[in-house]
Amino acid sequence: MKYTIRGIQQIGIGVADIETAWKWYRENLGATIKVFDDDETADFMLPYTGGEKQRRRAILAVNLQGGGGFEIWQYKGRQSLAPQFQIQLGDLGIFAVKIGTTDVHKAHTFFTQKGEKVSAIESNPLNEKYFWLQDPFGNYFQVTQKPHKFSEQGTVTNLVIGAVVGVPNIDEALTVYQDILGYDVVAFDSKISENFTDLAHVAGGIGSFRRIILKHSEERIGGFGQLFGPSEIELVQVTDREPRRMFDGRFWGDHGFIHLCFDMQGMDALRTYCAEKGYAFTVDSFEALKGNSFDMGDSQGLFSYIEDKGGTLIEFVEAHKLPLIKGLALNLKKRDPKKPIPAMLLKMLRFKRYKEKK
Repeated sequence: MKYTIRGIQQIGIGVADIETAWKWYRENLGATIKVFDDDETADFMLPYTGGEKQRRRAILAVNLQGGGGFEIWQYKGRQSLAPQFQIQLGDLGIFAVKIGTTDVHKAHTFFTQKGEKVSAIESNPLNEKYFWLQDPFGNYFQVTQKPHKFSEQGTVTNLVIGAVVGVPNIDEALTVYQDILGYDVVAFDSKISENFTDLAHVAGGIGSFRRIILKHSEERIGGFGQLFGPSEIELVQVTDREPRRMFDGRFWGDHGFIHLCFDMQGMDALRTYCAEKGYAFTVDSFEALKGNSFDMGDSQGLFSYIEDKGGTLIEFVEAHKLPLIKGLALNLKKRDPKKPIPAMLLKMLRFKRYKEKK
């Protein structure tokens, strides 16, 4: 049996104040649908949490216009630590999250009028229009013109359509991002080190980089694929300085982008393939729970992690149960992994939209 990657489910964002952060993401990026709100202990992430179980709260929020969601994550028993140095483009880890919009000029005007930190509109090497947006917590987003829209929610952006990841060696990193994750289309590769003017707006962006943009030839079908839509990974290798690991001296869950998570089916096949490729699971809920599903609020499933050579954490989630509305949950365990969940059912998530207090 082969495993199936069905899209980017979410990006993990470590924050110091979950309510403040989620409010900003709701009001600015339309992350208004709360899929779950889980206040438990992270029992299985010991390799990344100092060898101890850590209390935390996590909210998974999505935007029904499309794209993956945000898993907003806050420690409860310790203070979330900010980086002890200025993170720069090319440092090892997730530097920025790619956000989709069907109208880049409208989105740029929206954020400019709100007084948010935005760059000028630039063009990437594929001549796609985009601009950089920085949230109040120092995280970068690349808001890019893309055609995908699952449904109309009335916001100027969708959510996650990819990530900009710093790696120590692009050729080596392709084992993870091409072979395992299926980003088999090289849409752009500078091949040699260059200076890119569109990168100059971000910390460390004035410098010499090798840069590659990866897309996927296979449509992300099945499960939530219609909602997530197509995605891309941009790998950046800095060549004129020594990159640093973004989470040096800190835990997973501390401030910043903590992981990139993929919705998938076929965890057993994926476990075998990752091991064959030299990227064995570092965390595996199946082994930890002796084959039982992991509960996260009202949701159930399996999850695992690998990490690339730069320490970026890649999460895989095989969903078994998803609550849509009170009293109605989808049982996903026996579904054909390539059969999409009907759009009508996915749109029922609108009933979980957060209502702002007046």
